[in-house]
Amino acid sequence: MTCFRKRLGAQLLLHRIFRVIHHHKRQSLLVQKLPLLNAVIEGLQEVKGKQITIMDLREIPHAVAGWFVIAHGTSRTQVEALAQSVESTTAEKAAEKPWGKQGLRNGEWAVLDYSDIVVHVFHEETRSRYALEELWGDANIETVDEV
Repeated sequence: MTCFRKRLGAQLLLHRIFRVIHHHKRQSLLVQKLPLLNAVIEGLQEVKGKQITIMDLREIPHAVAGWFVIAHGTSRTQVEALAQSVESTTAEKAAEKPWGKQGLRNGEWAVLDYSDIVVHVFHEETRSRYALEELWGDANIETVDEV
């Protein structure tokens, strides 16, 4: 039942994102990114990532990526496990490997760069310190329901 709720929550969020993008006539980009976004969310949910947030940066001039996916863990071990889970799930489900990855061993802030999608996995305290959601406050922000 938990697995079903995880997938249903992710699918509902992706459906909302699809509607927004379709409205902005960018359907082709989302169709290409849906498997990767879904795999990232699934990887984070698999290891109980907290406050999973998707930020659509495509309308922001000079943004470093089209999307940020942000989550946090409550321990350094969980931060590392979240990043590893995202990496393995995206490889398995979307046949994607990150172009770059940083911070996987320090347990404070791990970044997985999939070019147009950048995944930030923070330790809880580090997330509040850097406040990326506030820094990129002009972005469209969606939060995934926790399962």
